[in-house]
Amino acid sequence: MKSGAVGGLRLRGGRVCLGLSILAAVALFGAAAPLVVPRDPTEQVLAESFRYPSASHPMGQDNLGRDILSRVIYGARVSLLVGLATVTISLALGLSIGMAAGYLGGWVDALVTRAIDVLLAFPGILLAIALTGILGPGLDHVVLALCAIGWTGYARLVRGEVMRLKESEFVEAAQALGLGHGRILFGHLLPMVAGPVMVQATFGTAGAIVAEASLSFLGLGAQPPTPSWGAMLNDGRAFVLVAPHMTIFPGLAIMLTVLAINLIGEGLRDVLDVRSAHDAWHKARGKRATR
Repeated sequence: MKSGAVGGLRLRGGRVCLGLSILAAVALFGAAAPLVVPRDPTEQVLAESFRYPSASHPMGQDNLGRDILSRVIYGARVSLLVGLATVTISLALGLSIGMAAGYLGGWVDALVTRAIDVLLAFPGILLAIALTGILGPGLDHVVLALCAIGWTGYARLVRGEVMRLKESEFVEAAQALGLGHGRILFGHLLPMVAGPVMVQATFGTAGAIVAEASLSFLGLGAQPPTPSWGAMLNDGRAFVLVAPHMTIFPGLAIMLTVLAINLIGEGLRDVLDVRSAHDAWHKARGKRATR
């Protein structure tokens, strides 16, 4: 039993290290893009259109002769920026609204719950497409559209955790000591919900990157000549049989980045989810007792 548990910890630790390594590499290349790209990502060489990968162009060239490697590296900036901005704003909104709804209850909780139910009644990506179509294409509008629906997940999670925790003895003790609502919320309840929220934020970042790529694929995200992985997929869609490398490399970039973030999220979930670890310990103890 002990060797199996150790093996499981090592496997999870290896996955987290792999995810961190991939994400760190993507973030480093994106941050240092002007220093590491071999070519200007917007430079067009029409005479070299659809060139396959070579020593001078490791990922080949697109239909306008632009270097795909340079565009993939610059595209990392767009994806990570949108993912972080979306999660930061959505988390701030969801955390504030969820804590207020869970702690105050009553009509505040009812109003927040109904608003969340209305927004969740629509498919998220379709609502984002509609909002971006109304506001107009652009990265700022993409972030706004994703935040308009992204806060609901955090609000539901925080509301449920706060409603459960506010009946705990330590909250009653804090109230008996005369502590204010603000100190109870931010000094006692917020640290208790931080773990699940961090895990949710990790997976939310991966979802935001995929959503940005989807909107850019539809022409609602980053506008030319700004490199974006989703826009690169759209550019290569018509030439997938002639120049498959135009879609392979940006697709691999999206896949590896999302995979890395999900691996990190799974590792955080295993480390921070105390209740699951507690249940697993009792289950293992019960099995040993029946032997």
